[in-house]
Amino acid sequence: MRIRATVAAVSGALALSALAVPAAQAAGSHSPSHDAVQQAVQSVREAADGKSAYTGSTGEEGTPYQLSATFSNVKVNGGKPIVVGTTNVVTVPVTFTVTHGADVDLAAADTYLDVELYRGDFELPDNWLLGPDWPSCTDVSTTKANCTSSIEVDPSWDLLGNEDATTWKADGYVVDYNDQDPLADDIDYSKVGYAEAGDLASVKLQRYSKLTVNASPEPVKKGKTITVTGSLTRANWDDFKYHGYTVQPVKLQFRKKGTTTYTTVKTIKSSSTGSLKTTVTASVDGYWRYSFAGTSTTPAVNATGDYVDVQ
Repeated sequence: MRIRATVAAVSGALALSALAVPAAQAAGSHSPSHDAVQQAVQSVREAADGKSAYTGSTGEEGTPYQLSATFSNVKVNGGKPIVVGTTNVVTVPVTFTVTHGADVDLAAADTYLDVELYRGDFELPDNWLLGPDWPSCTDVSTTKANCTSSIEVDPSWDLLGNEDATTWKADGYVVDYNDQDPLADDIDYSKVGYAEAGDLASVKLQRYSKLTVNASPEPVKKGKTITVTGSLTRANWDDFKYHGYTVQPVKLQFRKKGTTTYTTVKTIKSSSTGSLKTTVTASVDGYWRYSFAGTSTTPAVNATGDYVDVQ
């Protein structure tokens, strides 16, 4: 059974809403709150998962019937990784298309649709992100609509851990309550239409990285030694602090004064604490920086160049 404890899902996420005809309907048009409906949808999921499949226009007593609705063209953050630090809320754009049967009214006040991000198995996710607001959709035909939404990942509120720095997938659902109150205790689920699909798109969630550099002495005589230090750190979602990213290859690069391109001089590795240190010989005026190419869990980052005057 696909179980999701919606009360544990936190603010960051995706949530889609009803379409207006012919213009896009603004988010928040439904009277129940988004959070309340998200929790109510969990009950629909459980009722639907009670059967391996459901057929026909109406389901058996207590089991939602299969709604004619599918998702396509789902894009999260334009396919780019979502990079999250320890404090700032990150807002990520989401777009998708819903194709539905002519008898499905996405603009109805009792119809809800949503797109979420989940990590792990679709049937029993390890974690997921859903959104605080309903999105907007615009009809492009009588059976197709294009939708826009956003995901807000708040590291201080969302239940993130370092294990969440990995690939996430998107799923979507449409629920038609057919004139029933989604928050009622006596819902007849056999009159509720439901459609859901997982693995609609994938996106990486990464831990924000920082890189510093300091080249000294400044100024320095030509031919003398320049010592270049720095540190490579990244967000830790277990304690919401920054810790050294250890034993990682980092490039030392140089840009001559009056030019715009950095050239790699050497590659070193960060220490067991994330610190960086190496030496070079002073030759001409210019800027020194460290450059980190990134990993699957951590984005690439360049330090701001440190200028050294060679005399």
